[in-house]
Amino acid sequence: MDLEILARIQFAFTIAFHYIYPPLSIGIGLIMVVMEGLYLKTGNKEYEVLTRFWLKIFAITFGIGVATGIIMEFEFGTNWAVYSKYVGDIFGSALAAEGLFAFGLESTFLGILLFGWNRVSPRVHFISTLGVFLGSMFSAVWIVVANSWQQTPAGYHIVGEGLSARAEVTDFWAMVFNPSSVDRIIHVWQGAFLAGAFLVLSVHAYYLYKGRYIVISKKAFKIALSVATIISLTQLLSGHSSADGVAVNQPAKLAAMEGHYEKSAPADLYLFGWVDNETQEVSGIGLPGGLSFLVHQNFDAPITGLNAFPEEDRPSQVNAVFQFYHIMISIGMFLIALTLYACYLWWKGKLFDKKWLLRIFIFSAILPQIANQVGWFAAEMGRQPWVVYGHLKTSEAFSQEVSANQILFSLILFLVVYAILFLLFLYSLNKKIKHGPYEEAKNPNEFLKYT
Repeated sequence: MDLEILARIQFAFTIAFHYIYPPLSIGIGLIMVVMEGLYLKTGNKEYEVLTRFWLKIFAITFGIGVATGIIMEFEFGTNWAVYSKYVGDIFGSALAAEGLFAFGLESTFLGILLFGWNRVSPRVHFISTLGVFLGSMFSAVWIVVANSWQQTPAGYHIVGEGLSARAEVTDFWAMVFNPSSVDRIIHVWQGAFLAGAFLVLSVHAYYLYKGRYIVISKKAFKIALSVATIISLTQLLSGHSSADGVAVNQPAKLAAMEGHYEKSAPADLYLFGWVDNETQEVSGIGLPGGLSFLVHQNFDAPITGLNAFPEEDRPSQVNAVFQFYHIMISIGMFLIALTLYACYLWWKGKLFDKKWLLRIFIFSAILPQIANQVGWFAAEMGRQPWVVYGHLKTSEAFSQEVSANQILFSLILFLVVYAILFLLFLYSLNKKIKHGPYEEAKNPNEFLKYT
């Protein structure tokens, strides 16, 4: 297999596997902050029990997230040496800021969060929970800033030529607030909040469906449902804003997302479809001029199509970008409908009366994860053939000294190790869920009336 393709597959696999866990950590962290805040405000011990329970699950996801993220830094050096040299100053600044602002905050409070129960006051423990949550959010900020710079470079100049060329930071804050970073950070945060909230909804829907921990699960379910409803609705706004930015800064990517080929013509908005790159046609159901309306508020406004760009400077896998993008949108709309319907039943006092709805929520935890993954696939594949948009192509960025066999061998090893890690994650998660929220309560008998 081609060296470039293997290197891309390996990095895509490792980052996709890694990205299962940080969103869960961020989302569960938000839920824990709410639960522990309610405990401080009300003194209700049930909220303390819920916080302790979800802290155990948070610790599992946090630990695996850290372990699986380290390998990507080595891949930059081994498989993508030219890329590493080109963006080293940019990434170095962002990752240094992550270490200073994010890891520093997390490491300061993580020990208190995990081991501080009964050793510090409830208020201090809440501050530590808040600190770890904010640290995880700041960590996401700097990673997304670095990635966004690749999409929309700013605050830099190029030093050297050819293989010696590299980007140097000339304006740190222009690099941080590059044209796409703010929209993408907000969208990533929201995806993480939904991943955590729907895992909480899934677990407590399972308890309610089985008739276990009824009272405490109703409280947790309502907290997570409130978060999920607000975030799923506001994600529409960040998604629209991000798409507007793509229209301005990466028009070829936007054209690929909707299978739009004509150089300058009104573009349709598809609900679903299939793109034929050979005939440059889309078979599906769409709203005529819908994309033009979303971008320009005019159904007849022209949108720059793929044929406006040289074939070597535009995405080759147009149908894949189209499908991933529309899967993300479809899941987002489904989550909005699901949470709004659940809120309607809550308002009517019938939220927990429908077993079929609880079953949907039990399996719903996978949906934000899928949406997060395919959203990144659409963003990264839509950027191709550029690894740094408009400056460095992916075909020029990989290491020349690494062989295809070496990458294939390491990829197989990663598959085995990551499969084991994933099975251990599922085993540990299942074990915690089966033991239930009262496993570590100081006096479990005190809570028997709630089970």
